[in-house]
Amino acid sequence: SRRRRKLCFRRLERGDPARDATRSLMSFAGVSVVDSAKHCTCDTSAVYAGADSGYHLLMVRDYSRTKVQLPTGESATTGLFTVGEYDWYIEYYPNGENPNCRDFVSLYVTRHTLYDCEGEEDVEAKFSFSLVDQLEKHKPVYIHGTNKTCTFSSSAPSWGSDRFVRRDALERSAHLKGDCLTIRCDIMVVCKDHKIEDAAGTVPDINQHFGHLLQNKVGADVTFEVGGETFAAHRCVLAARSKVFMAQLFGPMKEGATTSSVIQIKDMEAKVFRALLSFIYTDSLPAMEKDSMEEDEMSEVMDEGREEAAEFEMWLQWLEDLFVAADRYDLQLLKLICEKQLSEHISVSSVTSTLALAEKHHCCGLKEACLKFIQVQSPSCLQTVMATSGWDHIAVTYPWVVKEFIAKLASNQRK
Repeated sequence: SRRRRKLCFRRLERGDPARDATRSLMSFAGVSVVDSAKHCTCDTSAVYAGADSGYHLLMVRDYSRTKVQLPTGESATTGLFTVGEYDWYIEYYPNGENPNCRDFVSLYVTRHTLYDCEGEEDVEAKFSFSLVDQLEKHKPVYIHGTNKTCTFSSSAPSWGSDRFVRRDALERSAHLKGDCLTIRCDIMVVCKDHKIEDAAGTVPDINQHFGHLLQNKVGADVTFEVGGETFAAHRCVLAARSKVFMAQLFGPMKEGATTSSVIQIKDMEAKVFRALLSFIYTDSLPAMEKDSMEEDEMSEVMDEGREEAAEFEMWLQWLEDLFVAADRYDLQLLKLICEKQLSEHISVSSVTSTLALAEKHHCCGLKEACLKFIQVQSPSCLQTVMATSGWDHIAVTYPWVVKEFIAKLASNQRK
């Protein structure tokens, strides 16, 4: 029962030179601007992308005011843009699409249909929402590999993410600049060319091929044992992606005389190593696995809010462990992705552990994000942070970090 705020939008007419120029790019599907200086409006321009895949940019100006003007359940809706010969629009909910996600920004993409047109064909498509500087999420493989195909029909024209990003995390992040943010929506329409399907089926990309190779284990020549589980993999793939694996499997660190030897990996959970392997083969970050037993037990003893907080803590711990694993095997892109996620989800309860993690693994960006977070806290929150055992650990193990923090506070006071 989503409520949409009717908006004004401008669409370029067919035959407009600017539109024709955009069409030649075959991937860009225009820009919509939500502007709430007086009321929520949305201007849309350069709306056509002739290819089966394209992206649309949603620019939110005066984000703080959109939160006031659009309560939970109400959205700002963009104008129409075209991808794969179909018209689409995006719904932006700054206070969540329903009360269960009121602390999040919700986003939906909807296929536009004519109300008086019956029997319109269903459209199968993949989609992805991201922030414009989340470059790792703009690759076609990310959209292809981490999102299921959705059927946009007359009965189900909308699909999306009711918990795209927590508002408090967004407001602390670098994504919100001058009270403005830009969201990118990628859409990939599944090809319906029957000649191609009959001849060869859908055509996967190289990352999908390697993902299948990891799953079916054909030609696997090395086995790892991690947390009581075994994982079969391919030496050449691992060595090509990681200098550490290169040294371990082919260099001076080579373990075992035969290809059938099992390599033991200690101090790592199986679900973390599985995510590490998935990234090595597909170049995309998988979702965290959920322990069904733990999930069932939590649902019995916790209410919804507490269960959500517990799941978030589990995800945060998994992300920290994956960050450590990426550093251990010198996977710099994975480490950067984890760093950005951790930087965007710093809280009073987690900042000391995240700061210690950043210092231990020489991650200057994450360390700076933690120090900035502590700097802007109220005196009461600052006292809470400094009263934790985590702060005591930093003071003992990394005393120079405390000195850096004091120097920053002194610099702020002088300003």
